[in-house]
Amino acid sequence: MSVVRSLVPARMDRLPWSAFHTRMVIALGIAWVLDGLEITIASNVGAFLQRPDTLGLSSAEVGLSATVYLVGQVAGALYFGWLSDRLGRRKLFILTLAIYLLASGLTALSWDLWSFLALRFVAGAGIGGEYAAVNSAIDEMIPSQYRGRVDLAVNGTYWLGALLATSATFVLLHPGGPLAPDLAWRLGFVVGPVIGLLIWRLRRHLPESPRWLMTHGREQEAERVVAGIEREIERKGRVALPPLSDEQAIEVVPERRAPMAQVARTLFRTYPERSVLSASLMICQSFLYNAIFFTYALVLTHFYAVPAGEVPKYMFAFTVGNLLGPLILGRLFDTVGRRQMISGTYITSGLLLAVTGWLFKQGALTATTQTVLWSVIFFIASAAASSAYLTVSEIFPIEMRAQAISLFFALGQVAGAFGPTVFAALIGDQAHPDPTRLFYGYCFGAAMMVFAGVVEILFGVKAERASLESIAAPLTAVRRS
Repeated sequence: MSVVRSLVPARMDRLPWSAFHTRMVIALGIAWVLDGLEITIASNVGAFLQRPDTLGLSSAEVGLSATVYLVGQVAGALYFGWLSDRLGRRKLFILTLAIYLLASGLTALSWDLWSFLALRFVAGAGIGGEYAAVNSAIDEMIPSQYRGRVDLAVNGTYWLGALLATSATFVLLHPGGPLAPDLAWRLGFVVGPVIGLLIWRLRRHLPESPRWLMTHGREQEAERVVAGIEREIERKGRVALPPLSDEQAIEVVPERRAPMAQVARTLFRTYPERSVLSASLMICQSFLYNAIFFTYALVLTHFYAVPAGEVPKYMFAFTVGNLLGPLILGRLFDTVGRRQMISGTYITSGLLLAVTGWLFKQGALTATTQTVLWSVIFFIASAAASSAYLTVSEIFPIEMRAQAISLFFALGQVAGAFGPTVFAALIGDQAHPDPTRLFYGYCFGAAMMVFAGVVEILFGVKAERASLESIAAPLTAVRRS
C-alpha cells in the first residue's frame, strides 16, 4: 500500500469534551459494571446453589464455577483481543457484549452443574473480550488531555457493578422474602443482561475507531468518522475547532494485520521495559485485590465474629471506597503525571496495608475500624489498579494494542487466582484463626504493591496529555531518517 499522511490522531486529540464522548463512555464503560456485577452475584448466590431445592451443588463445585468463569475471561481476552486488532474495535465490542448477554441470560436457565459451568465459561469469555476491545476503543477515541481520568473512572466502575449486585441480591435473596430460592438465584443472573440490553442500541451507534481505520487502509472512512464527530461538536457546542498544522500529521503505510512474530518482537525486543512494567502492575494489583476481596468475609466472621447476615453492610463500605478512589483521584493522573501518581498510589497503598496488618496482628482493630482502614487503603489501591489497565492500553502501538491488553490482563488474572487460595489457607478454620499467619500474608501483598510502584519509578512512561502515537509510534509509521 502507498504512504498515507493523516491528521486523524491530531484531530481526535484536539476535540473538547462533548456529548459524543459521554455517550461513548456510557456505552463502552458498562463492561466493567457488568464484570463487577457478575462476580458479586455469583459470590452471593453460592450458598443458594448448594440447596437441594436449587442445583444442589457442593462447596467445591461452587468454587469450581468461579474458576471456570476466570478461565473463560482469560480465554476470551486472548482470543477476542487478537480479533480486535484484526477486525476492528467496533465489531468486537458488539460481538462480545452479545456473547455476554446471551450466556449470562441463559445461566438463569441452568439445569445442572455442567450446564451452569458451560454458560459461566462463555459469559466470562464475553467479559474478557470486552476488556481488550473496549479499553482499546476508549483510549483511541478520548482526547489525550482526558484519557487518564476517563480510563480510571471507567475501570473503577467495576465497583459500581458490585454495589448494584449487592443491592439486587440483598432484595432477591433476603431470608423470608417472597421469592422461592430456585427462582431468586435465577433472577439474579438476569440483572446483568437487563442492564446490557439498555445500552445495546447506544453501543450499536458508535463508530469504529478512526485511528484503527487509518492504520488498516481505510483512511477515507476514518476521515468521514472524524468529520462527523467534529460537525456534531461544532453544531451542538456552537464552537469553532482550532486549525491544525500539517506538521501534526502522521505518515503510515497501512497494513491489514500485524503478524504474531512482529507482536512478540515489539513486546520483548522493542519495548522490554514496558512489558516488565505492564506485567508488574497487572500481576501485583490482581493478586492483592483477589486475596483481600474474596476473603474479607472470612476475616469478618472468623476474627470479629460478625454474623454472616451482617457481612454485606461492611462490604458495602469497602466497595464505596473502591468506587470513589478512581473517580476522585483520576484527574491527577492527567495533571500531576502518570509516573508520580501510579508509583505513589501503589507504594502508599502497600505501606498502609502493612501498617493495618500490624494493627490487626496486635488485636488493636474491630470489625468497624478494620473496614474503615480497608476503605481508605483501597480508595488509593483502586486508583492504582485502574492505572494498570490505563498503562497497558496506552504504551504499545495501535496495531497490537488489544493483544497487549489481553496478554497482560490474562497474566494478572492467572496470578490473581492464587490470592484467595493462599489467604484462605492463612486464615485457617473458624475455630482456630491465626492473625499472625494472616499478617504475613498482608506483608507479602504490601511488598508486591511497593515493588510494582518501584518498577513504575524505574520504567514508567510519561504519557499524560500526550498523543498515543507519540507514546508508541504505530508499527506502520513511516520512519524518518
